[in-house]
Amino acid sequence: MRLIIIVMTLLTIIPALAVAQTQQSLAATLEVYVFPTTGQDAPQQSQDEAACYTWAAQNTGTDPFDLASKAQQDAAQAEAAKQQASQSTAGAGAKGAVHGAAWGALIGEIANDDPGKGAAYGAAAGAVSSRRRARRSSSQAQEQIEQQSQQTQQLTAQQIDNFKKAFSVCLEAKNYMVKY
Repeated sequence: MRLIIIVMTLLTIIPALAVAQTQQSLAATLEVYVFPTTGQDAPQQSQDEAACYTWAAQNTGTDPFDLASKAQQDAAQAEAAKQQASQSTAGAGAKGAVHGAAWGALIGEIANDDPGKGAAYGAAAGAVSSRRRARRSSSQAQEQIEQQSQQTQQLTAQQIDNFKKAFSVCLEAKNYMVKY
């Protein structure tokens, strides 16, 4: 009976310890390393970190957790835009072929009284030309989307860096040693 009680007690304590060990402080989540220099205990450090987080968010106009979710949304939108740009070439060859066939038939009729042969040549030329234009346009759109995505990532990184500086300054004022 004692063995069962001991085992049951351990089964309830071990998961609680595991949860406690996996919870990170606010600073650790932000990849900021904080050391209490005047013997502050863990609850005091958590309280100070929360206060400094709020202060830094107000003073920089940046909340890293909001930025992270916005970055994920931006990445998903950029990917969707890239796919849409790559799909925009669908049907370009057929449209060009029809246009080219019409011009080819007209030229074939005028040049050698064979509109069928002229239409065939015109259709082939129109299809190739339209596909090239569509690919070039799609490629340019994808490059532009990629550049915008990189600029957004750089801006986000800069905003997070500024937030970490403000967060660190606040914690240092509260007698912590801080590195990020």
